[in-house]
Amino acid sequence: MTMATVIDCHQHFWQPERGDYGWLKPDLGVLYRDYMPSDLRPLLEQTGVQRSVLVQAAPTVDETRFMLDIAARSDFVIGVVGWINMENPSESIPLLGKLSQIDKFVGVRPMIQDIKDPEWMLSPKLEATFAELIRLDLCFDALVLPEHLSNLMKLLRRYPDLKVVVDHGAKPLIGAREMQPWADDIAAIAERSDAFCKISGMITETSETQTYDDVIPYCNHLLECFGANRLMWGSDWPVLNLRGSYNDWYKTIARWLSPLAEADRNAILGVNAARFYALSLES
Repeated sequence: MTMATVIDCHQHFWQPERGDYGWLKPDLGVLYRDYMPSDLRPLLEQTGVQRSVLVQAAPTVDETRFMLDIAARSDFVIGVVGWINMENPSESIPLLGKLSQIDKFVGVRPMIQDIKDPEWMLSPKLEATFAELIRLDLCFDALVLPEHLSNLMKLLRRYPDLKVVVDHGAKPLIGAREMQPWADDIAAIAERSDAFCKISGMITETSETQTYDDVIPYCNHLLECFGANRLMWGSDWPVLNLRGSYNDWYKTIARWLSPLAEADRNAILGVNAARFYALSLES
């Protein structure tokens, strides 16, 4: 069996001067600068990662268009997860219809972790937009924290046909060395739904005294819960630069996967992302 295409299922580009990244402040240091395809390309070449999925980092449609423009001019970006105003169906439904006609547009991601209302995802205001995502066979990236998992479970049961992937393993509290209740809640989602999960950039959840080794028990749990067929690797670059590097994160995951069968390694490193997002791997 030959090695499948390696896909980074979760990376970002941004330009702070655009002004729509409310969370991106100068005190974030290394993150507060432009990150564009020319910055990522050398890292892909060094690691052998061939393709990527570009994910929103600002809650604006303008940024979605910015990403789609980059993707149209990029040979390695094969999918874009954008943002829409899900609360306004008169806006979101026509927009989804237009965006779905763009080959590399694969889904949406509201920034749930930054929304004050923990029950926002269950709001009746969103029902029509969720229905349209299902109708158009578009994906939903769930950017959630451990405290959102019970409501995410309700959402998944409400919309069993919605294609959902949990970003960053739901950001377990690795820095505090806590497994519960995250471990049981994420296991319930894996068991009772068809959701996928990203092992993406989880090194950023560690404390300054921890290493990549401290992430592995959480990765083990996610693999045990979701299996090799619903787990996918991503970098969360450049956010991961807060705690590590692209090369080191990729090498850590490659070592972690090394005992698995080749088919399982290929699944986590690319096949699952291509299947979930319905990505075209042709150049």
